[in-house]
Amino acid sequence: MARETPFTVVIRRMIDAWIQTTPEHPAAPEDVFRDVLDLLSIKMRLTLISIEGDDPWRWRMQTIRHSGFASRVLNINKIFSDCRLGEFRDRQYMQEAVIPRLQDVLERQQPVTELVKTRLMGVNLGYDRILLPQKNAEKPEWVISSSYAQFLLSPPERREKMDVADEAIIQLMIEGATAKEVATTLGVSHRTVEHRIEKMKNRYGARNAVHLVSMLIATHLDRSSPDSGPAMAKTDD
Repeated sequence: MARETPFTVVIRRMIDAWIQTTPEHPAAPEDVFRDVLDLLSIKMRLTLISIEGDDPWRWRMQTIRHSGFASRVLNINKIFSDCRLGEFRDRQYMQEAVIPRLQDVLERQQPVTELVKTRLMGVNLGYDRILLPQKNAEKPEWVISSSYAQFLLSPPERREKMDVADEAIIQLMIEGATAKEVATTLGVSHRTVEHRIEKMKNRYGARNAVHLVSMLIATHLDRSSPDSGPAMAKTDD
């Protein structure tokens, strides 16, 4: 039996609370998320979407619990400040990764859990998410969104072609090899590997080797995922 992660506990508890609500007596969002607030970790966010009318760009986003996840790439808490969806800074992200999913759960009035892989402000972004719509015999008035950050990867500003030796070094580093281990595997000197890494850092503007690897992973994601829509996995009805 798989061990529950902190976020799966949050999901399970909110779904348990959501199941107890009825369309005939629409619940307040607090009835669903109240018992998980103390369980939210530094990498989790909790957001309430208020549904006002049929135009999704006028729906309002309110942060219930900010993430404490710090990144030099994006200031997530500043970007996700309380606003209408139409006022959000990255309209394409909202149009591709958020609004279609909100419309889906509102129509079905069923929760959805999914792994989202998308782009936000030019940065590759991955996170787990649950969307919980209000049960309402007429029309849902809210959707609860909770997410768990997986990665933020900023691609380099300059795209340059690497030779085979550099690609081999980066591949081994992605797999967790140290510079000494890379040198042993490739049959070259430790100094040669460090020299090549230093040249790549300078070419791509990376601060260190870890930053270099993350930038090149982001470049790979850009190539392998031409469409930036989220990968979706619905819950069973």
